[in-house]
Order: sequence, then C-alpha cells, then structure tokens
Amino acid sequence: MGLKIVESFDSSFTLEPEAKKSLFKLLTNEQFIEQISHHIQSTSLEFTELIFQPVPYSTATPKGMPPEFESYHQSDDYIIINVPPNFMFKAKIFSPSRLCAIYRKLNDSKQ
Repeated sequence: MGLKIVESFDSSFTLEPEAKKSLFKLLTNEQFIEQISHHIQSTSLEFTELIFQPVPYSTATPKGMPPEFESYHQSDDYIIINVPPNFMFKAKIFSPSRLCAIYRKLNDSKQ
C-alpha cells in the first residue's frame, strides 16, 4: 500500500452560530487560557477568533494549514493550538473533525 497524494483539499467550513458561540466561549475560558499560557511560559494570551481546519501536507501546504494562516505559524507573537476534542464535542461540532485556534501573545503592559 503506497501513499496517496492529495492534489487538492477543500479546507472551507461553516459553523452554526450556536456551535461557534459555544466553541469560542470554551476557547476564551480563563482557566483554559491560563493553562496554555503556563505551558508556553507566556504571561497572557488573547484568542484572535481565528480558527482553521488542518489540511494534508503538500508542496502547496507544507505546514499542514491553509496558506493564509502560515504567517501566524512563522510569527513569535502568535501560538496555534489544536482545539481539544472535548471542546468540539461540547460545542456539538462534528464536521470538520479537527480545528486549530490562533492566540496572540500579549506583552505585560496593556496597549
């Protein structure tokens, strides 16, 4: 059995308003953000409300994400996390099966 090359992958998706609201509430939960902050040793984070579906690795998508999100991956000011599966379940999101969320690292002083 060989590898299957994916020539194109549609990463677009639409979330129902209630599911999106529920997911964003979970992703902005203070305890969850503190847990991520502690893990990456950053003082504080802010959810950017940007989410995307991971895509298969290819020459066009070497980071496994839609090209429009690669600048966040390359920046030290942002962190990309996999949305926990239990958050997807609680928000009643079953398609797509995986999502990533982008958080911005904040400085100690408020801007």
